[in-house]
Amino acid sequence: MHSSFYQRLIEIDGALFEGFLILFCALLLARLAPLPREMQPLIWFTHLAKQLAAKVNRSERPASQQATAGFLAMLLLVFPFWAIITFLLELAAFPWFFEFLVLYLCLSDAGFSQVADEIAKALKRQDNASAKKLLQPWVVRDTDNLSEVGLAKATIEKLATAPIYGIAATIFFFAIAGAPMVLAVRMIKQLELSWPPIQPKYQHFCSTVNSLSTVLLAIPAWLWSLSIAIQGGPKAMTTLFSLPKNHPALRGYILSVDLVARILHIELGGPQKFSGQRIDVAKITYGPQPTNNNIASAIQLTSRASTIWFSFVIVLPLLWAGLRWLQSL
Repeated sequence: MHSSFYQRLIEIDGALFEGFLILFCALLLARLAPLPREMQPLIWFTHLAKQLAAKVNRSERPASQQATAGFLAMLLLVFPFWAIITFLLELAAFPWFFEFLVLYLCLSDAGFSQVADEIAKALKRQDNASAKKLLQPWVVRDTDNLSEVGLAKATIEKLATAPIYGIAATIFFFAIAGAPMVLAVRMIKQLELSWPPIQPKYQHFCSTVNSLSTVLLAIPAWLWSLSIAIQGGPKAMTTLFSLPKNHPALRGYILSVDLVARILHIELGGPQKFSGQRIDVAKITYGPQPTNNNIASAIQLTSRASTIWFSFVIVLPLLWAGLRWLQSL
C-alpha cells in the first residue's frame, strides 16, 4: 500500500513537489553561499542599464519624452534577455536545473544580512571607512559622507526592503507563474534600482519602470510586512491596515520600513544624497537614532521573518502529502 501511495503521489503531484524542492534549494543556497557582488549577473545588468540611460536620458527634454525614452529602454533591456532565457528553459533537457539557477540568481540580495553583520561590527569598533566600503555596493545612495547614524539607517532600511523583491517576490511569483515570471519581475526591479526615481535626473525617465515595479510587488510587499508585523504584537498588526504617509525614497516599501522602526523603537528615513545632490526625505520616528546594536536587532527581526517564509516552503508540501495520504485511506 505504501509503495503504491508513493508511486501515485509522484505520478500525480511530482511536478508540484519538484517545484518546492527547487525553490527550497535556491533559497537555502542563496542564504548560505551567495555569489560575490561583482560576479552577480544582475549587477552586470545594472551597469548596462546605467550606460544606456547615460546615452538616451536627456533631462532637458520634456517629461513625456523622457518617460517614452525610459519605457523604450526598459523594453530593450528586459525583453531580449528574458525571452532568450525563457526559451532556453523550455528547450533544456534538465529544466529543473536552469529554474534553480534563475531563482538563485534572482535571490542575489539574500546574503545582505551577512554584510549587515560585518557593517555592525565595523561601526562597533568605530571603523566607519570599512562600513562605508561594505555598504556602498548594496545601495544606490551616496555613502561617502554618511555618519555612523546614517550608515545604521541605510543598513536597516536595506534589511527591511531587500527581501520584498528577494525572498517574498521569488516565492510568490514562482508559485503563480514559475521561474520566467520571477525573472521578469526581478529584472524590472533591478532597473528601478539602477534608475532610482528619487534622483531628479531619473524622475521622469524611470516613471514607467517605477510604477510597474510598485504594482507588481504590492502583494509581496504586504505579505513581507505581515511576516514582520507578526513579531510586533497587536499594535504592529493594526499598522498593516493603516498605511503611513508614502515615502518618496521607499515607495511601495514604506510599510515594512515603518514596521521595523516601530518594533525596534528607532528613527529611520531622513535626507539622502545621490551623485552629490541632497534629497530631503521625511523621517520615520518611533524613538532615538539607530546605532550598531540596532543593526543586530534588525538582522534578527528580518531573519525571523525569512524563517516564516522558509517554513511555508517546507510545511506546504508536507501538508499536501498528508492530505493525499488521508484521501488514499
